[in-house]
Amino acid sequence: MENNTLTVTQLTEIIKMTLDGSPYLNRVAVSGEISNFNHHFASGHMYFTIKDDGAQLKCVMFRSSNVNLRIKPENGMKVLCTGRISVYPQDGRYQLYVSDIIENGIGALYIEAERIRKKLEAEGIFSEKLKRPLLPYPKKLGVITSQTGAAVRDIINIATSRYPECEIIVYPAIVQGEYAVKTLVDGIAYFNNKELVDTIIIGRGGGSIEDLQPFNTEEVAYAVRASKIPVISAVGHETDYTICDFAADVRASTPSHAAELAVPDCKALKNTLESDLLIIRQRISKILSDDRAALEKISSSRAFSSLENQITDRRQMLDGISSSMADKMNIILLNRKSEFEKSAARLDSTSPLKVLSRGYSFVEKDGVPVTSAENIEKGDKIKITMNNGEVISTVDEVKLNGKQ
Repeated sequence: MENNTLTVTQLTEIIKMTLDGSPYLNRVAVSGEISNFNHHFASGHMYFTIKDDGAQLKCVMFRSSNVNLRIKPENGMKVLCTGRISVYPQDGRYQLYVSDIIENGIGALYIEAERIRKKLEAEGIFSEKLKRPLLPYPKKLGVITSQTGAAVRDIINIATSRYPECEIIVYPAIVQGEYAVKTLVDGIAYFNNKELVDTIIIGRGGGSIEDLQPFNTEEVAYAVRASKIPVISAVGHETDYTICDFAADVRASTPSHAAELAVPDCKALKNTLESDLLIIRQRISKILSDDRAALEKISSSRAFSSLENQITDRRQMLDGISSSMADKMNIILLNRKSEFEKSAARLDSTSPLKVLSRGYSFVEKDGVPVTSAENIEKGDKIKITMNNGEVISTVDEVKLNGKQ
């Protein structure tokens, strides 16, 4: 077999690429005891080793990751470090690039919370498609938290000062310990079924992972997601994330922040309305000013100033047109009358009555005009109409063209 010849750099790069490409080593949680701890003053990075009875592992935690640590790492401290495995090429060793450190006494809770988070994420209950918008102007706000903690006071004070119109109803829950999960779930059911509200805030102040454990349970996550009412999760402080945060419709960094998200700020709304009203008034004033200027321009124009004269001229013109039309109509009527009289004279001259007046007569037999002697026989009764009357007679003799 032919040997593959590589430089040290090439081999180190291959190993680094192999480790970086491993999904298993991309995020691991490793427990051990801190030794050789060094918090570099200039860079802010932390360099240390974690070890157990059988091995040790070099670790580095950059300043961007350690600035929000809740614990102060020390030599001899048993911890659970989360991060990724890779190679530092300059000295050719693999090491853990740490993103978070917690005390190992709570390592089991952290691992269990991660297991539940991944399970629920795979089920899709954290999907952004399921998130519901908050009602912009809620009438009732339901708060599930301890009635004696600072969180409830912060929520009430801020919500009341921002939006006094909203009624705040507190469901007194246990927020840590073995009974906490049940009271948190019962609180969600209470506001969904008995005391209907517009928005629900569920949460507590900050604490250790043991204190926040009830908010890292499947039961609370399922109850939050099943709520018909939008839920704001307000668990812990800025850096504390729980499974409840992922399941909720909105995640607030603190209880005070939750109150700010739940209700609008009346003062800000008033300022906005006043600003909008001022803009509307300015726009209306400008429109009126523009219209007034346009009206003044029209009223001062020559056409508008001589409007009365124009109306007089138009009236006189209409009178002239009316008189002309009347004259024309009279001429037309006279012409029509003359034509009518001529037609009547012609009709009268050809009228049968006019003919009768000149000595002619009109003969009828059985109501039918007789126009020929051939239509009359001896013995027929005929009616002779004359100018001044009628003669009924019986025919004694008929002569046709001089013939008997």
